[in-house]
Amino acid sequence: MSSEYDVEPVAGLPALPPRGEHVLWRGAPDARSVALRAFHLRGIAIYFGVLAVWRVMGILYDGGSLADAAAAVATFAVLAAGALSLLALIAWGVARTTVYTITNRRVVMRIGIALPVTFNLPYTQIDGAALRPYEDGTGDIPLQLRDGTRLAYFVLWPHARPWRFSRPEPMLRAVPNAAATAQLLSEALAASLTGPQAGAVSSSAPAAPLGRPALAAG
Repeated sequence: MSSEYDVEPVAGLPALPPRGEHVLWRGAPDARSVALRAFHLRGIAIYFGVLAVWRVMGILYDGGSLADAAAAVATFAVLAAGALSLLALIAWGVARTTVYTITNRRVVMRIGIALPVTFNLPYTQIDGAALRPYEDGTGDIPLQLRDGTRLAYFVLWPHARPWRFSRPEPMLRAVPNAAATAQLLSEALAASLTGPQAGAVSSSAPAAPLGRPALAAG
């Protein structure tokens, strides 16, 4: 089975870059980080664990035997494992089908598992960006768009900054080596400015400025 992306002239780009444009970086989300941060796999696993303990306590309190409790937990564990496995599979699919591209003129996001779509975001439409690093070296890089540029939150998700429904912000999700990628984007954004250039990225804060006005913390 083939798709339109099997014949991309350049991986992650819908067409050859125009004269003067060149690719600076290309990458994809880290599947493990997507599972933990976008799908909250660890938190859901803990939730299932709490439910299992509660179930055991309820059976024993009602006079049931340890065998009854073990049988109930075994059935519950199978269901929980199935749900967690499904989420992990979706996270893998997100990472497998996503390509982020940074050029000297734009950010391109090719996303979507069942219905792939490509978003072209020229630097003229990007008003700012931020970096949220994680302890494993991955990180999220949300992009604040200028007024008049609107994208649908649920079309972007999980490649969208959480809870920004009124003004959705596309986000490079769970990028490996995020600090270096953010610095590269900072330099590309700064180079695109015609006015005074902003400072470099700082990874010491949860949301650090990337070459343009910083995003509000949130």
